Amino acid sequence: MEFSDAIGPIMKQKGQVWSVPPSSSVYDAVVAMAEKGVGALLVMEGDKLVGILSERDYARKVVIRGRSSKDTEVHEIMSSPVIFVTPKHTVVDCMRIITENRIRHLPVLEGERVIGVVSIGDLVNWMLQAQQETIRHLEAYITGRSS
Repeated sequence: MEFSDAIGPIMKQKGQVWSVPPSSSVYDAVVAMAEKGVGALLVMEGDKLVGILSERDYARKVVIRGRSSKDTEVHEIMSSPVIFVTPKHTVVDCMRIITENRIRHLPVLEGERVIGVVSIGDLVNWMLQAQQETIRHLEAYITGRSS
């Protein structure tokens, strides 16, 4: 487990990808986020990724502007085009992309097919596990125990 590892293995630990169509009301999308315990939903037109809707989009484009979430459709406030990665991107690549773009979620695509989403939390957890593994190896080396 290294920071230079591709994110493919992280995808194996992930659950279902949640999405909404662009014509959904923002209200319904926010309710879905709350029910699923996620901070963002992919916006899909059939099998095609057309946007991403985050809690930040809701706060900045609906709440602050005094709009009604029941009268606003997802396509009106979603972030598009979507910044995404492939399973071959590394953990470090993803952290850089998230940091530079000030986002929290990265859809993972193979070709044009969505295969998952990685969040900043997923990446931080991976990095913590990698650090713990390195520490165990170093302790074993120093004490002469096999790891």
